Amino acid sequence: MIVPSELLARLKDFGLNSYEAKLWTALLSRGVATAGELSDIANVPRSRSYDVLESLERKGFVIMKLGKPIKYIAVSPSEVVERVKKQVMEEAQIQTKIVDNLRGSPVLTELEGLYTQGIELVDPSEITGTVKGRNNLYGHLNSMIRNAQRTIYISTTEHGLIRKSQSLRAALQKARSRKIDVKVLAPVTKLNKPAVKGLAGAATVRNCSQTIGRFCLIDGKQAVLMVL
Repeated sequence: MIVPSELLARLKDFGLNSYEAKLWTALLSRGVATAGELSDIANVPRSRSYDVLESLERKGFVIMKLGKPIKYIAVSPSEVVERVKKQVMEEAQIQTKIVDNLRGSPVLTELEGLYTQGIELVDPSEITGTVKGRNNLYGHLNSMIRNAQRTIYISTTEHGLIRKSQSLRAALQKARSRKIDVKVLAPVTKLNKPAVKGLAGAATVRNCSQTIGRFCLIDGKQAVLMVL
């Protein structure tokens, strides 16, 4: 059986490795089969098939039918999606609790102490780096805004104002509630007027005829420069 490589690659979204994806798709094509049959169909070494099928059973992708020989029954993809979704949500809840418990723990206090001591030894000119990817960039900006003490000044483009209104609004509103001076400089047009309204109460938006650059300045100490 030949399964398109693109389909096998997409099955990583289900949390499957290469062998698991091959054996599961092979079983879907048969409905019920033995490990040996699936090994031949999927071109997976027999020595690995049993371990991989046990892994698929634990994940809820197959059902083991006891007997001689042992056979495996395929679980429908729609049911698998629901099982995977439930598992992901449960794992996310567990990880969230772990992270929340770290907030007030001695471990975090010790780590913050190490960071503070280390940063004091570093020359300010050395604390520079590159942030790649829009998601990473906005994550970094949100972090800077949450830690701002006095001022937040942002300069952006017509379209950039729309993106920042969506991604930074909540953090900017909290900053404004802490009496921090928040100003945004950007060309205001018909296209981004809804974004300007969305920032009402979170920032003072000033119109400029053209973009002078894309940057964010925090407390006059931290800066993020974005390439045009």
